[in-house]
Amino acid sequence: MLRGSRLALAACTLMFGVPSWASPGHLDFGQPAPAATVGRSIEVVMGDMSFDPGALQIKAGETVRFVLINKGRLLHEFNLGDAAMHAEHQQEMLKMQQSGQLTPTAMTHGMAHGDMGQGSPGMRHDDPNSVLVEPGKSAELTWTFNKATRLEFACNIPGHYQAGMKGDLTVSQ
Repeated sequence: MLRGSRLALAACTLMFGVPSWASPGHLDFGQPAPAATVGRSIEVVMGDMSFDPGALQIKAGETVRFVLINKGRLLHEFNLGDAAMHAEHQQEMLKMQQSGQLTPTAMTHGMAHGDMGQGSPGMRHDDPNSVLVEPGKSAELTWTFNKATRLEFACNIPGHYQAGMKGDLTVSQ
């Protein structure tokens, strides 16, 4: 039975890139949180290729509601992670753009989740540490940070991160 478990774990890791024991909403630095647990709210304004404020300070154990307001003319993303996570997510976003699921101003939902053409699996933008905000709209992301670390908040829509749409997020003890 142990051998079968190892094979299942290896298959899950190859298919999804995460071990089977990782809960879907939990990342190394924290997890989504219910609104009732919010300690404070932080308003983040998205402009065309900018975030205001450009840096944030959070305490480990703190639950924050990010209120995201897109005052730009383009679709933007607010994504919490480290530089490696952002680089990986940018590749996913590029595939979504190339498939027609992602336009400059919106996320389309016309494609079946299981097929993007060319036999590749369908993609959805449903990461727990990320939210898309259309021009003129607002959204929220509530997150509990569980340890001291240095992260970035970034927009991973193709070209946006490279144009400077990222900020520093420091989680201290």
